[in-house]
Amino acid sequence: MKDCKSYSVAPPLADIALRNFWNLDMALDVNTRIETIELLSREADCLKHKLEEERKKLNDVTLANVAERLEEVTFLNIKPRRLLKGNQAKMLCCDWSPDKRHIVSSSQDGKLLIWDAFTSAKEQTVTMPTTWVMACAYSPSGNLVACGGLDNKVTVFNISNPEEDPSAKKKTVGTHTNFMSCCLFPNSDQQILTGSGDASAALWDVETGQMLQSFHGHTGDIMSIDLSPSEIGNTFISGSCDKMLLLWDMRTGQSVQSFEGHRSDINSVKYHPSGDAVASGSDDSTCRMYDLRADKEVAVYSKESILFGVNSIDFSVSGRILFGGYTDYTINAWDSLKCERVSLLYGHENRVTSIKLSPDGTALASASWDASLRVWA
Repeated sequence: MKDCKSYSVAPPLADIALRNFWNLDMALDVNTRIETIELLSREADCLKHKLEEERKKLNDVTLANVAERLEEVTFLNIKPRRLLKGNQAKMLCCDWSPDKRHIVSSSQDGKLLIWDAFTSAKEQTVTMPTTWVMACAYSPSGNLVACGGLDNKVTVFNISNPEEDPSAKKKTVGTHTNFMSCCLFPNSDQQILTGSGDASAALWDVETGQMLQSFHGHTGDIMSIDLSPSEIGNTFISGSCDKMLLLWDMRTGQSVQSFEGHRSDINSVKYHPSGDAVASGSDDSTCRMYDLRADKEVAVYSKESILFGVNSIDFSVSGRILFGGYTDYTINAWDSLKCERVSLLYGHENRVTSIKLSPDGTALASASWDASLRVWA
């Protein structure tokens, strides 16, 4: 009985001792892990600081200084040539057709409009089931247009036959968990790339609606994407409300390069026509350019008199001129090499939300909250 009693009492005491030892071991283990993380974090900061110092040593001259020997861009005689008005709602986005004649626009009232830029005529109207259609894009063939917005979806319409109702041939391709802010067709009608307020981008198969690749890395709403101008087009860039610009590999879904420098949301991103640099426009009222090979910011386009944000940007065909649509109702044209403003375009009566250069570079389309679309040349 004595042995039984001692046995009945001993296990609980042993358990308590073992449990205390295990808790102590776990606490030591957690503390060790925290110390290791702090040590590694300090080492990472130190390496980052050393890299920044080495980068500053090499960054001994600015792009504007190098470009001093170049001839200045003479005054650009750009004027508004067409005024396209078809509804009373804020215009949010526009895109040129590959035929260099037609423009698609999307607006706050849920309308998708197809325009003839030569005649100013409205040729087709598509009514969406939601308001705030924030994005629209033509396919490379010009037979399809994609759009989306607060419905969180990307919808594709076949507009190849002007006599038919495009709504009868609509197809919902993909759905995000938040608003869809931007979209484009990456070199074919078979796939579409989208960016969303859920901080992700996605590549979709137009025919099946299957998500082919997702891109996660931003911590804020993705507001703009642009495809590399190379023929292969395996990379794209994205700008976000987290103030970061990320370069993505479409094959792996991984971010391969990142750029920072803006002090507020990035609203628009664009590849330089050479494919070796990217530009961005932000709510901090600046445009910036980053060299992909040097992996650093090389130019800032700003003036003290400019106080309002940049909503959209685009390059001229040569890449020498960078156009920016601003919240102060204007479009600024910058010499991308000398970092100087060479022209200021007036005409809109509210914020300029989207600007797009025609495929041949002869005209610039701009959409605005004043419910109009203007063509400049």
